[in-house]
Amino acid sequence: MDLVAEAGQQALMNVIAYIVFIGMALYALQGLHLEQLFKKGKTFQIQLFYILMSLVIGSAAADFFLNFLSWSQTIPYIFN
Repeated sequence: MDLVAEAGQQALMNVIAYIVFIGMALYALQGLHLEQLFKKGKTFQIQLFYILMSLVIGSAAADFFLNFLSWSQTIPYIFN
């Protein structure tokens, strides 16, 4: 496989991983009822908080997943 195609596949995998993990983080955060921490009527701030926290948590989880995947693919090189 040529280098350009491999880079494209890697980029696609990264984008998909970030979208999936950010979505999972948003879904998980919605189960916490964090609305109680905010003043009443501050729906925009609550939604913004959910979005920002899901970006932070999802990005960290995606980074971990992608690093783990990369590291696990390089393990066979130890034995060469």
